[in-house]
Amino acid sequence: MKILHTSDWHLGQSFMGKSREEEHQAFLSWLLKTIEDEKINVLIVAGDIFDTGTPPNYALELYYNFLTKLSLSSCENIIITAGNHDSIATLKAPKQLLQALNIHVITSGDENENEVLEIFNKDKLEGIICAVPFLRDYVVRQSVSSQTLNDKETSLTEGIKEHYESVYKQALKLSNEQDIPIIATGHLTTVGSKTSESEREIYIGGTLDIDSGFLGKYFDYVALGHLHINQKVGSEHVRYCGSPIPLSFSESSSQKKVNIVEFENENMTVTELDIPLHRPLLVLRGNLSSILKELENVLDKSTWIEVHLNDENPFHANQVIRDKAGELELILLAVKIDRVEKILQAEDFDVISLDELNPLDVFQRRIEKDALKDEAFVKELVVNFKQVVNEVQNT
Repeated sequence: MKILHTSDWHLGQSFMGKSREEEHQAFLSWLLKTIEDEKINVLIVAGDIFDTGTPPNYALELYYNFLTKLSLSSCENIIITAGNHDSIATLKAPKQLLQALNIHVITSGDENENEVLEIFNKDKLEGIICAVPFLRDYVVRQSVSSQTLNDKETSLTEGIKEHYESVYKQALKLSNEQDIPIIATGHLTTVGSKTSESEREIYIGGTLDIDSGFLGKYFDYVALGHLHINQKVGSEHVRYCGSPIPLSFSESSSQKKVNIVEFENENMTVTELDIPLHRPLLVLRGNLSSILKELENVLDKSTWIEVHLNDENPFHANQVIRDKAGELELILLAVKIDRVEKILQAEDFDVISLDELNPLDVFQRRIEKDALKDEAFVKELVVNFKQVVNEVQNT
């Protein structure tokens, strides 16, 4: 059995006002060819297929066109699980039609969905996939009005662990004591994993206490999604594949990959396969003089550039840099000004670029200005604000 593990496509992402359609199209074309070349039996997409709950039409077209072509390939088992960015309704709508093409879409993990899938080679059972999606609060825990924040975090962790234990027991029954691999998927942040700036907080007010040791003791391979950096977590067989394209400038130097997992008899091998980079992201740091020199050295005009500026006259330098980028026909998406009070010589003047603020930054600045002293109240206020932002972003 040969599995290709991918996740976090984020189709439809708007990156500082720029579409990623061209990059995603290039990735999906490469992925189709790779599946054929590598003779992949099982494709696992571990969540966040789309960037928002209401993806643009072109993103839906990319998704359905890819699945149509994939159904004609040699890959006989396609398993797609929902992530925290995905809309259950959007993924669920064509579920029955896709299942006729042997494409299994698991959206919520509630009692109405079958998450435990058998993988056959002709008539022989080769493995079992426990296709666990992003587990929303209502699936794994009940909200009790008297619960403290710590109580809620504990019940969330325990609920997720119980869910994995339940699907594992179902898989064991299906295996009928045969020596076959049992694989799980997941869309969550595990203890000890490395994050980047582009991942949204996945559980509002909840910090999971789930590590690779818990997942690894049950399953022969764990195909994780949500984090955008390819990495193994504690064990060789518990891994994130990462996103196929860089989703923030913090990922600009990260080589994007998919994981190819092969089971032969009792042996498992994992190969990290590099994804070709279609559009570079470049971060430049320094003062006006050094930034201008580095801009001159950018040869690929399709590169998206972010500048972190540390200069004695940031307003003037900002404009000069933008003018120079225009003259060189470069795509400059952001200039972020490093704020150093000594250099700016203004203790009460906070210089900031409009490229830098997000809703949470604004909210926290407002709280700081009001100088609220009740720490528990402030923490609860921030949790509630994050929940509102999360709901708005997913509508």
